[in-house]
Amino acid sequence: MIHPADLPDTVSVFPLPGALLLPRSPLPLHIFEPRYLQMLDDALKTKERLIAMVQPNPSVSDENKLHRIGCAGRVTQFSETEDGRYLITLTGVSRFRIVSELDAFTPYRRCAVSWDGFDRDLGKAEKDDGFNRPKFLTLLERFFLSRQLSTDWESMKDAEDELLVNSLSMLLDFDPEEKQALLEAPCLRTRRETLVTLIEFAMRGGSNEEKLQ
Repeated sequence: MIHPADLPDTVSVFPLPGALLLPRSPLPLHIFEPRYLQMLDDALKTKERLIAMVQPNPSVSDENKLHRIGCAGRVTQFSETEDGRYLITLTGVSRFRIVSELDAFTPYRRCAVSWDGFDRDLGKAEKDDGFNRPKFLTLLERFFLSRQLSTDWESMKDAEDELLVNSLSMLLDFDPEEKQALLEAPCLRTRRETLVTLIEFAMRGGSNEEKLQ
């Protein structure tokens, strides 16, 4: 478990459009670019083993501009392939706000960050007292049928609120800006409400068809 005092003032940044990491949730990644292989090697040498996921910001003209809010994750699993690539799992630790980007002497980007305002990310799993699970699962079933998706419905019915909402937020093929909205939701209830809105919008034809394995 990482405590607030253990969170560093600077983080290594992996800008990946559409990849969403949320606190206490696992994100599998395939690392193969040399600069990110170096980033992983450097992260594994530290006690915290943190890598920060941040979405590029398409709303500005500078293609290198990042959204201000991202989420840092701890490398909790990794394996190396025969050709030198890595398959890793990041488990979300806490969101942060970028203060500035640093002139780093590394091939990957680094940012000074603030963790203020995200205290709940380091706590226990959130509950959603207003969650009408049967209604949500009915909507989700219609959505999956419309997209010809399949899933383990028994596991979904039994999953804790946070695990269910966060897993769907991370896995479903929403646009990067929609993923950013899910990331920035201040609490689980708001994230669930945002997720429902995005699913309903997609069912009305507002999103491309998707395939969830």
